[in-house]
Amino acid sequence: MLATEVIRAKRDGRELPPQAIAELVGDYTQGRVPEYQMAAFCMAVFFRGLSPEELRELTSAMVHSGDVLDLSAVPGRKVDKHSTGGVGDKVTLALAPLAAACGVKVPMVCGRGLGHTGGTVDKLEAIPGFRVNLPPEHFREILASTGACIIGQTARIAPADRKLYALRDLTGTVESIPLIAASILSKKLAEGIDALVLDVKVGSGAFMKRTEDARRLAETILAVGHAMGKTVSAFVTDMDQPLGHAVGNALEVKEAVDLLRDEGPRDLREVTVELTAEMLLLAGVAASREEARARVVGAIGDGRGFLKLCEIAEAQGADPDALADPSLLPRAQVTLEVPSSERGVVQAIDAEAIGLASACLGAGRTRIEDRIDPAAGLVVHKKVGDPVEVGEPIATLHVGSAPHEPPAAVEVRVRGAYQIGAHPVPAERLVRERIEGGGAA
Repeated sequence: MLATEVIRAKRDGRELPPQAIAELVGDYTQGRVPEYQMAAFCMAVFFRGLSPEELRELTSAMVHSGDVLDLSAVPGRKVDKHSTGGVGDKVTLALAPLAAACGVKVPMVCGRGLGHTGGTVDKLEAIPGFRVNLPPEHFREILASTGACIIGQTARIAPADRKLYALRDLTGTVESIPLIAASILSKKLAEGIDALVLDVKVGSGAFMKRTEDARRLAETILAVGHAMGKTVSAFVTDMDQPLGHAVGNALEVKEAVDLLRDEGPRDLREVTVELTAEMLLLAGVAASREEARARVVGAIGDGRGFLKLCEIAEAQGADPDALADPSLLPRAQVTLEVPSSERGVVQAIDAEAIGLASACLGAGRTRIEDRIDPAAGLVVHKKVGDPVEVGEPIATLHVGSAPHEPPAAVEVRVRGAYQIGAHPVPAERLVRERIEGGGAA
């Protein structure tokens, strides 16, 4: 089928033959299908969806668009974690070294910022010298020697997804459940894992705004992952406000380091411990959930997690002194406080608006070619349920060297993200549920 025929067929709701999907992905990866046609296909999928068979074929084609890493020479079960994206979600920066410190082999291929959410690769690149573009042989060597290696997508690992990831960000198709599922699994299956822990964010700062959509995405990925021979578990976690306080690349690195030094925000710690404990269970290095949690908490308390992060960073070309001394991380030359215009209790925070505000300061992209400023972002001082007085800072803006909007406009965005009222607000559960079983796309 020609690309136009594939687009029309999916637009009209017809099921695509496997060969047509494989050829479309292959031709797009090789540059024979232009961006505008692939954008049209993505929009057709957004509205029409994919059958389970189509989704498996799309995922398989994306996996095999490049190299599939063979990690069989590295002993132990290889377990990764993936988050569907949120605001202030720096869990991976602490989770990977914690899991490795507890005996799990953690190969990770991560993405860049997408929409209003931050990307792990952008955060790692805020650490001076950290190399995320490594050839497969170096990836294997570092994984074997340190227990974890975190890289970005390369031209050799799921290159179809690498192109689609950037295209979806700018064509209004980020939230498509089939496209999210294929994107996640193509990267993860290409990196040679045995098991995957999935963290599906739900709420105002997530791509999934409703619990039922988050559950559907989790079930979709579980079904496809199981069909392709992998062990997958999934959690639905809260993203109705930023996770932790820092939003922005270098700022989030510092907050992850704070956690590994047995400090840092309570909500970030809770989610990190729960997801890391699940990795220990899937790797078979803990016999029970209680034991797994205790081992993770122990690796925080005795500093092994922090030392492991320094070891991983040094192996990937970074200066570990920048982790020990956060003043060596990129810092904004201009910071501005955002004072509250109301007195009361924080009722809600629009996390998506906070993420967009951070991006507008220079921490994110509005176009594919935009450069990230690692120092840009913001720090949220008031979370849901906190009391606030008139004039008290609710956030601090860290203005990048070339912000996409004037700081005054970003201040308006941040203030508008807050709802302040008179009544106390009960704490929401951070880990809403663990999903088991399968589903359809």
